Amino acid sequence: NGLVFGTVFSDNMLFIEWSLASGWEKPHIKPLENLSVHPAISAFHYAVELFEGMKAYRGVDGKIRLFRPSLNMDRMLRSAVRATLPEFDKEELLECIRKLVEIEKEWVPYSTSASLYIRPTLIGTEPSLGVKKPSKALLYVILSPVGPYFASGSFNPISLWADPKYVRAWKGGTGDCKLGGNYGSSIYAQREAMELGCQQVLWLYGEDHQITEVGTMNLFLYWQNEDGEEELATPPLDGIILPGVTRQSILDLAHKWGEFKVSERYITMSDLIAALKDRRVKEMFGAGTACVVCPIST
Repeated sequence: NGLVFGTVFSDNMLFIEWSLASGWEKPHIKPLENLSVHPAISAFHYAVELFEGMKAYRGVDGKIRLFRPSLNMDRMLRSAVRATLPEFDKEELLECIRKLVEIEKEWVPYSTSASLYIRPTLIGTEPSLGVKKPSKALLYVILSPVGPYFASGSFNPISLWADPKYVRAWKGGTGDCKLGGNYGSSIYAQREAMELGCQQVLWLYGEDHQITEVGTMNLFLYWQNEDGEEELATPPLDGIILPGVTRQSILDLAHKWGEFKVSERYITMSDLIAALKDRRVKEMFGAGTACVVCPIST
């Protein structure tokens, strides 16, 4: 019950090295340990690295299940291509992850409110200060049992701060990939939001202040739109939005229900303010692997 997100780790890790000369080496599952790398590796100096976020759940039947892991493998491969890191066999990597979770099965919480967070990571490890595609890389996976992402709990509404002077991503950038640089550069704005009494940043983009993401989550708005329709709307995947697995799952479910209009569309801050004034906003929430679904307060 007292787990702080991402601070406790399981006993073992998956470790796979790659080089341009030899390709992928044999995967190893070994005791969790610190990495020994050269201080000039490109992951340190130029953020040539990426990561994924997945979860394993223990069901009420006692069976352990991964949540839509093939979608994470698809996204991880796209991120690798964008970061000029080596491509990999998605099915083989997923099988390695399954084996690691099987070995660490007692680390999967016996709880419906907790899970085992899975963090695949791929970093450039060539010892060179040249800005270039690395000739060496390391792929590793660590596991962490987790409870709610926010200290306030899983479904307690969070408050947002929006200021167009900060931008999370931009057209032609890497906002649609899960690269560490996207997250590290957001911490300054997050700190300012907290100093102003808010818990997360509502990221805006463009001259019309499009609503894009909330903190590290995809954003959903359930409202009565301008045409009087009940609609669940989320920003489209136009290159600045991360294609979240939870996001896709919510869209899939909503389409299957067929109870209201489901749209991937642009929403501006002025659209939201007008809807709030007219009391047309029914619900607004963030969605992501870490938090699952998080309500937003008004």
